[in-house]
Amino acid sequence: MAVLRLRSCHLEGMPLADFVHLRTHSAYSLSSGAIRVKELVQLCRSEAMPAVAITDSGNLFGALEFATACAESGIQPIVGVELALAGEPPRGARNGNGNGNGSGSGHEPDRIVLLVQNEAGYRNLMALTSRAYLDGETGAEPAVSLGSLATANHGLICLAGASSPVGRFVAEGQSEAAEAMLVGLKEVFPGRLYIELQRHGMAEEMRSEAGLVALAYAHDLPLVATNNAYFPGREFYEAHDALLCIAQGRAVADEDRKRLTPYHYFRPAEEMRALFADLPEACDNTIVIARRCAFIPQSRKPILPAFDSTDGADAESALRQQALAGLAARLAAACIDQADAPQYRERLEFELDMIVRTGFAGYFLIVADFIQWAKRQGIPVGPGRGSGAGSVVAWALTITDLDPLRFGLLFERFLNPERVSMPDFDIDFCQDRRDEVIRYVQQKYGRDRVAQIITFGKLQARAVLRDVGRVLGMPYGQVDRLAKLVPYNPAHPVSLAKAIAAEPRLQQERDGDETVARLIEIALRLEGLYRHASTHAAGVVIGDRPLSELVPLYRDPRSDMPVTQFNMKWVELAGLVKFDFLGLKTLTVLARCLELLAARGVRLDLGNLPLDDPPTFELLSRGDTVGVFQVESQGVRDMLKQLRPDCFEDIVAANALYRPGPMENIPRYIAVKHGREKADYLHPKIEGILKETRGIMVYQEQVMQIAQVLAGYTLGSADLLRRAMGKKIQSEMDAQRAQFVTGATARGVEQGRAELIFDQMAKF
Repeated sequence: MAVLRLRSCHLEGMPLADFVHLRTHSAYSLSSGAIRVKELVQLCRSEAMPAVAITDSGNLFGALEFATACAESGIQPIVGVELALAGEPPRGARNGNGNGNGSGSGHEPDRIVLLVQNEAGYRNLMALTSRAYLDGETGAEPAVSLGSLATANHGLICLAGASSPVGRFVAEGQSEAAEAMLVGLKEVFPGRLYIELQRHGMAEEMRSEAGLVALAYAHDLPLVATNNAYFPGREFYEAHDALLCIAQGRAVADEDRKRLTPYHYFRPAEEMRALFADLPEACDNTIVIARRCAFIPQSRKPILPAFDSTDGADAESALRQQALAGLAARLAAACIDQADAPQYRERLEFELDMIVRTGFAGYFLIVADFIQWAKRQGIPVGPGRGSGAGSVVAWALTITDLDPLRFGLLFERFLNPERVSMPDFDIDFCQDRRDEVIRYVQQKYGRDRVAQIITFGKLQARAVLRDVGRVLGMPYGQVDRLAKLVPYNPAHPVSLAKAIAAEPRLQQERDGDETVARLIEIALRLEGLYRHASTHAAGVVIGDRPLSELVPLYRDPRSDMPVTQFNMKWVELAGLVKFDFLGLKTLTVLARCLELLAARGVRLDLGNLPLDDPPTFELLSRGDTVGVFQVESQGVRDMLKQLRPDCFEDIVAANALYRPGPMENIPRYIAVKHGREKADYLHPKIEGILKETRGIMVYQEQVMQIAQVLAGYTLGSADLLRRAMGKKIQSEMDAQRAQFVTGATARGVEQGRAELIFDQMAKF
């Protein structure tokens, strides 16, 4: 827990504001909030507000991100939620849009705001929001009962205003019911209940304010002023109104729909003070509450569940036993010559020492356990990919099926002793049977300790143009034509601003048509906002305790399995360890193929296929690879026809080369292979490293080995160089360049040659 003292500092030399926003909806109030977390922090800094609360609708999706961003900027974060209360209000008690203007149909639930005071309150709020999703009806808005509040309220401050059951009863003239409800909330939140007042000019606020103030004075309860901020500035109102229409599937011109006012923005302190000049204590109490809410959620180190071995051995001993036995079995099955066996054992011991020292023995055992279980059930499992394939321990435990030494793979790419981070195996399972493996993990570790990971869909450039065009009532054909002018690249989406800058026709349409200009202006404001939540395709977390004690939980309506409310990045910072369970259709196809062949009396062992089969190379050289994973596109088939691969190394290189960047080296690779050009190894010391790929840097391992051989890097520091090259941060690249050139020249490499080699590595 960390505490920031209000008024102990100044933001950029300015005196601190005398009002704090306690009701803000970030972009994590899906399809309704339009304030991005970083933008919220900047708003606070620009207004010199020392603290701010985030109160998204029913969720804590952004809680850890928000708390971290605020703390890094010297602003006190207040974690909160606008929570719906279970139970339908009486018919006519509240209109469907919650704005009191008589439009809409249906009934909005009553709502309160809960703010976290301390760690106990944070735990209770996680439990409440988790319960709201997991125990509620599928598809219904998450809500909790008053009974749940009675059992999980410690450390929480409650704000009850016009949208609360107290405010509803007041607005309806049911004074006795309002008072009874207030007394009940006061008992649940003793000394922690505030009467909330809002002045957006909405009818329900005006109907309830006088009664709420009277009740507050009668029961000696403090008032607090809030502004329900959904968008950053008043100029954003039109775009936000379009966002609400997108969420409702309505048009801006529709009268009978949910709408807010132009005042639902992040209003400056002086505006709020002027608005509540008759009740200054309501603004004063925002500072009081900020002082009372001094808890900041912190990131945690990875928390692994304990692995129970059958013989009671600890994780480190169990890992060594299994790895040594597994390596012996691997060496025997692969017919590794006894003269080569010592290098495998030496590498195994090095890896084991590193794994034990970094505390990841349990991680390897857990992964090995569910993979071995899957294989025993006949569930197809991928042979391994990514940096995990560089581990001899993983090979020995049958996590992977690739011999790392045979293919020159490096362990330091997977687990770097000089920059320890959580290892991460990318594991593929048969798409049709992946869920069986996840169910096994749930049964082994407990259903309340296993969850999938949330992900958020955004309003991307094309989609936001189409959506905004629809709600503005523009002709479909016109909007479709405009949207198609934005390049479509799912792997690397192009922003709308970049698309406009690069496409003269979009510029012409915008400049020549006011309607199109309005469309683009609104779309630019909304682009990138979160539209919906879904479940990550592969990520699963396993905890050592009920997960709701570590992270809030969500339920995907399409699944009965819990999902974390934090996304991939923040769930790991909350201390949970991610495991990838990716469903791969190719494995399903291969399994079906084996079944069909077996029915014809042909039996194949995919784990022991020859890697030097001439007919296979002939097939590849013909480009006859439609339906073959990763070599089925027309571009790859054309490359294979020119390459005419005749060894397994050619297939590996072709797969690595056919991607943005390295792709430009394909013609040279082919020319060197067929003798039309001579290989250039850049320096005699690295010829052995580049010989397999004909003098061209193709693999990240080669970059690491070049740094080691030529400039004296350890493999751990060489991995840091590889990471820096991947991030392309200029300051890091400059530092690495200086280190590489200094190390290489100290070992007799001419400076100009060292700089050339580094530039080639960086380009790779």
